[in-house]
Amino acid sequence: MTSQTSGPVISLMLAVPDAPDAARWYARAVGARELWNLGSVIGLEVEGAPIFLGEPEKNGWATPGETGTTTVRVEIFVDDPDGFVARAVAAGADNDDPVRDHEMPWGPHRQGGFFDPYGHRWLVGDRSPLGPHPT
Repeated sequence: MTSQTSGPVISLMLAVPDAPDAARWYARAVGARELWNLGSVIGLEVEGAPIFLGEPEKNGWATPGETGTTTVRVEIFVDDPDGFVARAVAAGADNDDPVRDHEMPWGPHRQGGFFDPYGHRWLVGDRSPLGPHPT
């Protein structure tokens, strides 16, 4: 099997108590597509970005439920942040930060956020900050 990417790719692994259950939720909520499944560790793709789920038991890390606070902030940039957040909320995410326009040095940036059922913070924005901008 050969890699489909060129150059470095950064991904993250979200700590979840039940990876198969979480993969099903992420598929419904954010359109995640399964890349591979080892049971307690599952590779997903969300809007083209790789993201992994892992059950941290006996591996020296913890879920947000175990620590009592979020352990990661996921930032994703999509063409339709309103639709992305609405889909997650319809699947049970806590929409604590509705999508709205933010004035930035490069102009308006549309962004909002939610907490998923596993305690992970998601910020969802349009693609405006992904290129170079004059400061």
